[in-house]
This record gives sequence, structure tokens and C-alpha cells, in this order.
Amino acid sequence: MTSTQTTPTDQSTTLKSVDPATGEVIATYPIADVDAVRAAVAKARTAAATWGALDYDRRREHLLRWKSRLVAESEDFCALIHRENGKPLDDAFLELMLAIEHISWAAKNAKKLLAPKKVAPGMFMANFAARIEQRPLGVVGIIGPWNYPVYTPNGSIAYALAAGNTVVFKPSEFSTGIGNFLAEAFQKANPELPEGVFVSINGYGATGAALVQSGVDKIAFTGSTATGKKIMAAAAENLTPVLLECGGKDAVIVAADGDVKAAADAVAWGATANSGQTCAGVERVYVDKSVSAAFVAEVKRILTEIKPGSGSDASYGPMTMPSQIDIVKRHIEDALKNGGTAVLGGVESVKGAFIDPVVLVDVDENSEAVQEETFGPTVTIRTVNSTDEAVELANANKYGLSSAVYSKKNGLDIARRLRVGATSVNSVLAFAAIPGLPFGGVGDSGIGRIHGEPGLREFVRPHSIAVQRFAIPGMALLSYTRTDSTMKLLRKLVPVLHGRNK
Repeated sequence: MTSTQTTPTDQSTTLKSVDPATGEVIATYPIADVDAVRAAVAKARTAAATWGALDYDRRREHLLRWKSRLVAESEDFCALIHRENGKPLDDAFLELMLAIEHISWAAKNAKKLLAPKKVAPGMFMANFAARIEQRPLGVVGIIGPWNYPVYTPNGSIAYALAAGNTVVFKPSEFSTGIGNFLAEAFQKANPELPEGVFVSINGYGATGAALVQSGVDKIAFTGSTATGKKIMAAAAENLTPVLLECGGKDAVIVAADGDVKAAADAVAWGATANSGQTCAGVERVYVDKSVSAAFVAEVKRILTEIKPGSGSDASYGPMTMPSQIDIVKRHIEDALKNGGTAVLGGVESVKGAFIDPVVLVDVDENSEAVQEETFGPTVTIRTVNSTDEAVELANANKYGLSSAVYSKKNGLDIARRLRVGATSVNSVLAFAAIPGLPFGGVGDSGIGRIHGEPGLREFVRPHSIAVQRFAIPGMALLSYTRTDSTMKLLRKLVPVLHGRNK
């Protein structure tokens, strides 16, 4: 996910939140310097003693209160998301709805999935009881993105809280108000809790860097691969573990037996929704030659009627981050220079913050438009001779976040061959709406998983406990009192138990 951090040119102590559609200043927030970040983490550390000591049922109650508060304030929250992020009100509501689903799932499943587990001790330790218990990490620092400023960071926030951690959250400088609203709603819903269970801090890259170095017990980051690598290197100084959800260049495969109209509809939406600013959105398509012409024509037909804007009739909104506009333009120019053809739109589609849909066909696979994350309302479509060729091209990329496959008979088999963290068959992005499915990538797309059981386990540490129930005379293996007869017996038993390949 492209998320270049911008830094003010002066030594300002405040951050201005700006409407991306108009450039109007919405609000001003104080920037958290190193001391402010440390103070927030210290407050969260103190609150962790209370929050972490609650049982799962109590934490569930607090999280569900938070969820209900967000529902009650959804109209105001969605209006803020629309204004600060730029996406249409309906898209803002859908994002909030998905975030609420994940809060509910994490709250209701943490107890079952993180409950203590008994472990068989084995024959030689039969006098012991063994168990694994999960402990909260403590304080989790979360650095969020601007493209899905509620849904995406919530994949770490809700799961970290459900697992018993406190959270210090730095929202993107492009969605500061949204991040603060999210944290304040938790505090309003749970006034009896100590301050610091879930707090937000504001700022640019320097504030995020301070959070990484603040002594938190884990950092969860969503953003560009380049920034993710810097965070990982900085976190390594203190051996702070990281969860990184980075870029994507997600591919769709349309097989010869795929439903062309359904695939075209999904690709048209997946490539342009949220102005294409979706890390798991559609950026590349590989379509079988037998259905290629019909597929391209249908995608073009759909997107011809799709327009960006800030009004109620807009299909999607403006580019949220101004610097991304030049990247989108450069990728279009590079695609055309390298043999690609624009069957819809082109360089002229880039009209400031609002970019019309662009469909590029048969672009050179080595071009930036195919290899690098564009993060705009564009899509490349390449005709292939077989499914094997489609899989090979889809996998020939440094990113491996997600994918989609359209095939009536072989969708699951094709999906299993893709080097990604998630795949939708005969749909796009469906995995993101299912709370029990983990989300994350391989390669340059990141490390670790949010959502589902793996998402909960990202925020706990296993504690192994062995309890001796009774002593066995003469069999004290972990003692100098063990006897020669005991060792003779063991030398006879081991070959019997483990000497055969069965």
C-alpha cells in the first residue's frame, strides 16, 4: 500500500487536516513530539495492568460497547470520513460496517481461540501436566494508513485490544481526525476504564518513528514497502517485533470458462473503487485469449459510465494523497511508451485530484504500470494463451498480497497455485469481509497477518507451563539423583519406541 509520509517544511507543532477534494482546512491538531509519544506509551503501560488483568468476558463487554457507540455515531463518523478521506458516503459506511464486524468477531472469539490449552507431556514426562497459556504483549503501537483509515488499522486495534493489550495509535496525517474519532469513541463508550487503554497520537513520519523507538511491545504498520523496511530496521534495534501490511500489485485471472460479465463487473469495481487506492484492489488482469475481446469490451463499457467526484452522484472520490497523482500519471505514460494501448482514458484522465478510469491493454510486463503499485483508478489487461501462462505472470512480481480467479470449474485449483496471502474465487476482495479469514501477504507485501485466529495470535505470547504432579522414585531425569539402572532402562526403551520408521 503506497503511503509516503510527508513532513512539514517548517518546525510547526500543528498538523492541518485538509479536504482532498477542495483543499479546505478541516481542523488543526497538535503534533506529538518524542516526549509526547513517550508520555502516551507510559500512560498505555499503566493502563495495561488493568486492561490485561480483565478476563475475556469483561474485555468483550467493553469492545461491544465501543462497537455500539460507533453505530450510534455512524452518521457523523461517515460524514467525517467522506470529508477528510474523500470517499463517497456509501463507501464510508461500508468501511465502517466492515470494521464493526471485525470488532464484534475479535471480541466474541478471543476467549475461545486464546484459551489455555493442555498438551500431552509424553511417556518420559508422564508425571507432569503441560499447558500453554497466552499472555498479552503489553502495549502495541499501531501506525495506520489513509486509504481505509478505519477498517485497516482496526484489523490490528480490535484484535490487539481483544487479546488484552493496550494500544497507542498514530493515524496517517491524511486521516488524523478519523483516527482520533475512533479512539475517542472507545473512551466515550468506556468512561470507567483508565485513560490509556486506546489512545491516538498525531503527526507525520517523525511521530511514527518516535513510536517505533518508544519501547512498545510490538509495532503494527500499514503502508508502503519502503517505509515498512525502515520501520523493521528501526524496530530491530530494540528487538521490537513487527507486523507489516505493505504494498500490493494484485492480479486477477480470467480463465476460458470464467463468467466474463461477472469478472468484468468485479474488475471494473476492484480497479477503481476508492479511486483505486486499495492495497488489495485490482491492478493487473490476465485473461484467456478465447474470452479476452469480450472481457475488455465489457470492462470498457462499464467504466465509461463511471466518474469521480465529491458529490452524491460520484462513483468514487479524489486521490487522498496529492503526491500519488504524479505516480499514477507516470505509470500511464510508461505503459503507453512500452507498447501498451489505452482502450479507455489515458494521460488526459489525470485531472488534478480527480482521475477518470484508465484501461490499458497488453502493457509490457517490465513496465512500472505492471511491476509497481499504481494506487490509482487504472488497470492493465493482458491476453494470455493458457491458465499456466496467467499463473506464471501473476506470480512474477515482488508483491504477493491478494488475488482473484474467475473460473467455473477450476477456480480453487488455480487459486492454490498463486503466491499470495489471500484469493477470492469468482469474486474480488471477498476475503476482506470475512472476519475469520486472516489477511496479509508474502514477499514485499509484508510480514504477519491481521484478522481471524492468526490476527489474534499476533498480539499474544505463548507461555509454556509444566507442572509436576507427582515424583517417580528413581526416575528423576532432571537431577543428579538419577540412577544407573534408570539410564539402562532408557537405553533399552528408546530404540523400541523410536528406532523404527513408523
